[in-house]
Amino acid sequence: MNRMQDRVALITGAASGIGSACALRFAEEGAAIAGIDVGESPDERWRRACEVAPKHLFARADVRDDAAIGEIVARVRRELGRIDVLVNSAGTAGGGAVHEMAPEEFERVIGINLTGTFIPCRHVLRVMLEQRSGSIVNIASIEGLQGAEGGSSYNASKGGVVLLTRSMAMDYARVGIRVNAVCPGFIETPMFDAIWGMGGLEEVRDKIREAHQLGRFGKATEIADAALFLASDESSFITGQALAVDGGFTAGHRFGVARLMGLE
Repeated sequence: MNRMQDRVALITGAASGIGSACALRFAEEGAAIAGIDVGESPDERWRRACEVAPKHLFARADVRDDAAIGEIVARVRRELGRIDVLVNSAGTAGGGAVHEMAPEEFERVIGINLTGTFIPCRHVLRVMLEQRSGSIVNIASIEGLQGAEGGSSYNASKGGVVLLTRSMAMDYARVGIRVNAVCPGFIETPMFDAIWGMGGLEEVRDKIREAHQLGRFGKATEIADAALFLASDESSFITGQALAVDGGFTAGHRFGVARLMGLE
């Protein structure tokens, strides 16, 4: 449909998971793609995006590194001409009991997930202000909308992303820049597999899956579709929103009534 024709999308965390799914989806819709990731091995979706996109570039950097991100943003503008979309997908897992958590671990999670959203926004917004146009999509989490057992640092970081999103939406709305967040449920990605593939978590994993009203975990491509919608002109009257894409996880609780009504 060419919804991103002649546009440039900068995506953090682009080498794998949701970020690489976004890169491919945006490329399929005609966007030039710039990717940032600290990882060394981009997955197949990123490689496919490079084949599909009219132009692309990839840079390795830590999203907490203000100077490095500033240099990359300048490079993207120089080589691709503009930046129409920023998708902040870089992230890390973390959590645990607060009384046992080292301050360094708490800062690591906040740094990557929250500060690592702020820093790309800080640089890209300067480009978008000159253009007087742009769309920012921050990948938050349902754990930024409600608490979760053991979530602590992760919940705090993603809750911060949601409120940062809403604050920026208000600040920049009158200069043509929209800012929204996607709040995924539990999505099957390499990070998900690294956590929930560990032994001894099978029962918890099953309970989490069943807490999604659709009875399954999500796919990275489903989050990419939501990010594409929020970045495109199809959402031109939407800003400051935190869109839960969660298979019904935050809809409420099941107690077996649907079964009694013959709906299972």
